[in-house]
Amino acid sequence: MLVLTNELAGRTEAENVDAVLRVLRAGGAEAEVAACHSAAELDGALDARGGRRLVVVGGDGSLHNVLAALWRRGEASACEVAVVPLGTGNDFARGTGIPVDDLGAAARIARDGAARAMDLIVSGGNGVVVNAVHVGAGADAARRALPLKRRLRIAAFPIGAVLAGFAAKGWRLRVSADGRVVARGRRRVLMAGLSNAPTIAGGTGRLGPDADPADGMADLTVSFAVGPLARAGYALALRRGAHPERADVVHLRAREVRISGEPFHVNADGELTGPFTACSWRVEPGAWRFVSP
Repeated sequence: MLVLTNELAGRTEAENVDAVLRVLRAGGAEAEVAACHSAAELDGALDARGGRRLVVVGGDGSLHNVLAALWRRGEASACEVAVVPLGTGNDFARGTGIPVDDLGAAARIARDGAARAMDLIVSGGNGVVVNAVHVGAGADAARRALPLKRRLRIAAFPIGAVLAGFAAKGWRLRVSADGRVVARGRRRVLMAGLSNAPTIAGGTGRLGPDADPADGMADLTVSFAVGPLARAGYALALRRGAHPERADVVHLRAREVRISGEPFHVNADGELTGPFTACSWRVEPGAWRFVSP
């Protein structure tokens, strides 16, 4: 195995990595460590992979960066990727049955689990999404939570959501799914998101409550809940995954989604970019191999 770490990410600390390595190396298994703090270092590690299984020790952002590099290099479908969740949110691990509170159990899955094909959401700019991508209030919440994450960890997400909720007035966005217009830009949109797995924000939101990262589809949510009471109701429903039942929410499954309109930021697996006035994404079925229970 080739173990990829990023000591600057979330809870990835030396003692935790050492504990993971002890499990990975049990029984004489070989596990080389590569600390990657930049894209160049990550590419260098992948150059030396030599067909070994990758074990990503980190969170959604770390997994996102590794898959982005593998996709860019044309190696995603030929590389087994495991994750030991040492990030802040760990939503993809959470949604695929990887224990987020038991490093030993997660490391044993990384060592002994079987790889299966998983979908990847690919942006029009050739970027990737492993877990979820969203724009609007959700991305604004992540932007406001960012400076709090290192100190407050997962508690930063609900604080960011509260701050974003007070400020959000909505965005005039046009949203289409597989060629069908879902929002025309006349009504303001509070949030629009595409889910490959169920949760976001460290499990505090179930944006795609029934999303399955191996079914060739993604779950699309578009919320028009821009009034103060509507925003509060949507936030509570989002925590339970009950928002698809709301009259001011469109929730459907799609393979291709395009969003355009007023400038918006994008949160893809916790990685913030933007502002943009247009973005598109498509699902690539079975594009990579994930080691799961």
